[in-house]
Amino acid sequence: MKMTQSSILTAGIDTGKEKLDIVIHGQPRGLIVSNDARGWKKLTAHFAEAGVGRVGIEATGGYERGVVRHLQAQGLTVIVLQPLQVKAFAQLHLRRAKNDRLDAALIAACTSMMSDPTTAPDPRLDALTDHLTFIEQQEEDHARLKTRLEHVEEPRLARIIKDDLKRMEKRRTAELRRLLAAVRAEADLARRFELVISIPGIGERTALALILRMPELGRISREEAASLAGLAPFVHQSGKHKGETHIGGGRSRLRRSLFAAAVPASFRWNPALVALYTRLTRRGKPPTSALIACARKLLVFANTVLARGTPWTEQRV
Repeated sequence: MKMTQSSILTAGIDTGKEKLDIVIHGQPRGLIVSNDARGWKKLTAHFAEAGVGRVGIEATGGYERGVVRHLQAQGLTVIVLQPLQVKAFAQLHLRRAKNDRLDAALIAACTSMMSDPTTAPDPRLDALTDHLTFIEQQEEDHARLKTRLEHVEEPRLARIIKDDLKRMEKRRTAELRRLLAAVRAEADLARRFELVISIPGIGERTALALILRMPELGRISREEAASLAGLAPFVHQSGKHKGETHIGGGRSRLRRSLFAAAVPASFRWNPALVALYTRLTRRGKPPTSALIACARKLLVFANTVLARGTPWTEQRV
C-alpha cells in the first residue's frame, strides 16, 4: 500500500471478543460498543453523525469479521490492518503506552496515512476460507494423532487411535469434496481454480488455498505475490556485515500449502521445478532454501496463468 495523507475523516477500531473501542482520528474522546449487531448499529450511527468515511481495524483472529462486513454493507471503506503494520507504526512514532483506547487511536492514525484497498472485498470468500481452515485443522489433528500412535505400545489404545485416524481421514475427504463443489458452483472461482490446477505439481488442496487465500492473484506483480505469501527473501545487510537472507510474515497457511506442494513438485511432478531445485542444490544452496525458491516459483506460475487467463503450458512459463 502507498502511504498518503487522507482528507477523509478516519476512525480506528480496537477489536475484542465482546467489545469494540473506537476513536476518530484527531479527536480525544472515544466510544465503546458491544461487538454484536446491536453495537454495530450504534457504531454506524456514530460514524454517520461524525462524517467518518474510512475505518481501520486490526485483524484479531476473526473477531473483527462481523463488524467489518456490517460497515462495508453501510458503504464505509474498511481497511483491515495486520498486527505487524500497527506495531511498526507505533514504533515509528515512539508510542509505547498501550490500552484499548490508545490502540484504537493508533489504528486510526495509521489508517489515515494509508491508501484505500485496490480491490473490493469478496464476501463469498469468508465462508469458503473458513471451510478450508477447518479442513487444514483436520489435517493437523491427523498428523498429531499419527505421531502419538508411534509411541503407543498397548494394542487396545493403538486400535482406538487407528479407528480415530480412519474417521478423521474420511471426514477430511468428505469436507474437501464439499468445498470443491461449493467453489465450482461459482463460475468465476471455478475458472480460476481450473487455471491454477493446470500447473503440474499443484493439486486440489493447493489450488483451493491459492484462489481462496490470495484473491489478488493475477492482478498483482510476482514480487507482491511473494511478499503477501511470506515467501519473499529479506536481505540482512549493513555496511560490511552480510547476514543470512530469510523469509517471514505474510499468509502463513498459504505458505505452508505452497511448501507442501513444492516438495513433490520439485522432485517429480513439475519439470521446471525439478530443474530449478537441481540447479540450486548443485550451486551449494541448502535443500530448504531450494524448496523455498520452488514454492515461490509455484506462486509465480499461479499468478502468471491467472493474469493471462490461459492454462499452463511448458513453453509459456
